[in-house]
Amino acid sequence: MLDLLIHDATLPDGRTCMSVAVQGGRITEVTEGLRAPAHQTVDAGGLLLSPPFVDAHFHLDSALSYGQPRVNESGTLLEGIALWGELKPTLTHEAIVERALNYCDWAVARGLLAIRSHVDTSDPSLLTVRALLDVKTRVAPYLDLQLVAFPQDGVLRQPGGLDSLTRALDLGVEVVGGIPHFERTMAQGAESVRLLCELAAERGLRVDMHCDETDDPLSRHVETLAAETVRLGLHGRVAGSHLTSMHSMDNYYVSKLIPLMAEAQLGVVANPLINITLQGRHDTYPKRRGMTRVPELTAAGLTVAFGHDCVMDPWYGGGSADLLESAHMGLHVAQMTSQAGMRQCFDAVTINPARLMGLEGYGIAPGCHADLVLLHARNPGEAIRLRAARLAVWRRGRQVASSPAPVAQLTLPGRPPQVGFLGS
Repeated sequence: MLDLLIHDATLPDGRTCMSVAVQGGRITEVTEGLRAPAHQTVDAGGLLLSPPFVDAHFHLDSALSYGQPRVNESGTLLEGIALWGELKPTLTHEAIVERALNYCDWAVARGLLAIRSHVDTSDPSLLTVRALLDVKTRVAPYLDLQLVAFPQDGVLRQPGGLDSLTRALDLGVEVVGGIPHFERTMAQGAESVRLLCELAAERGLRVDMHCDETDDPLSRHVETLAAETVRLGLHGRVAGSHLTSMHSMDNYYVSKLIPLMAEAQLGVVANPLINITLQGRHDTYPKRRGMTRVPELTAAGLTVAFGHDCVMDPWYGGGSADLLESAHMGLHVAQMTSQAGMRQCFDAVTINPARLMGLEGYGIAPGCHADLVLLHARNPGEAIRLRAARLAVWRRGRQVASSPAPVAQLTLPGRPPQVGFLGS
């Protein structure tokens, strides 16, 4: 007898009337119209069954700390960094763990079962690193948490920054991060990229670097990141996050840059909610959107993901662990409103970030982990439009969350008593 059988499901690639069989925590069969005895049988009713959402760029150490010690009144990136600096001396292991676990609860409820979180390594005590390694162990049964050693204050700018980052890797943090545009000079920024990529190559680790999170079109550290990736043979193991300066670069330079990024097989993570909030703050009008060139990068064959980045922290007072919010904003900012564009935005919060994180067994195919989300939508575009309810969430074939379908009651003369919001 199967552990789980879901039938009459629509898959993100457009296949309909599909059945998904699960045994021992893995998918054993994906076919049309399968009928077999199972401990749990679910009729999807033609709705969308997706692999789980994946957030390839988040800051779990600061999540849910909004208002501590005060609110970011200017709404700028730099005030947020200053606020985080004010908050750090008051942090405790217990408080970081509690906030992070609360956020992971939100994530599971939203069908978000894998997160790559940057963790600040600037404090020599590595308090935040130890706390998130604790969280990683606690959530492992229901959520994949991948940690990035992130030198928030600059790996060269901060005395002892490289030593602290290296010690974080020794403790078990598995990805090398960086923030070259925050170093003292452009030259030091480029040097930090070289040092950190060499460190990753020596240890056989992946790289995910905050890169050019600025409106300055001359902030071009992504060029160095791509070149170092090629020089060190790190193809497919390196991601550049944010890349907002590309929004302001001239097209001639970008026509040279994107092919270099493609040669390096560089991953890209845009953070639509945060990029559009923090960038363009020095503009009056016209005001720049700030998000990197997602359609152009996608067309060039790069793997592009959307992250949430922040939720209720010194930089951003919104958010709810819903990656469909990121996809919804990304769709609008990048003007990806075609059917193909909407599908690409859905991929940017599912299969693309899973690829960047190197997740094993991700997807809906025989042999994959039975990590699944049933959405109150019939296709990826509708899921984004509605920020669709997660009717059921499974981790390794075991249901871990559910939500009711959104239905409103009406008392209108001559009209139906309920309205659902799915299109005709």
